[in-house]
Amino acid sequence: MDVVFFNTKIHSYILSLEKPSAAKAFRTIGLLRSFGNKLGMPYSKQVRPNLYELRTRGQQEIRIFYCFYNGRAIILHAFVKKSQKTPGKEIETALGRINLLT
Repeated sequence: MDVVFFNTKIHSYILSLEKPSAAKAFRTIGLLRSFGNKLGMPYSKQVRPNLYELRTRGQQEIRIFYCFYNGRAIILHAFVKKSQKTPGKEIETALGRINLLT
């Protein structure tokens, strides 16, 4: 499956993370490319209708929001998870970007 970034800032943000975290994030994006919408836990989880998160574990837990649009996976937003609950503003950022696609 084709995976594209919503904008270059997201790709740059992931590259700016600690090397092990960035490597895990890109490896997980590779799994999304290989398995598409069949990718499930523990790597991917549905958060809202047509909003999913890629999950990486390690020193830094990275969450990468994505959706499916026109046969592609669109990487919408990425952040370092610091608390057990996903902050609402991070979800709202991703949902706002979905609205810009349609």
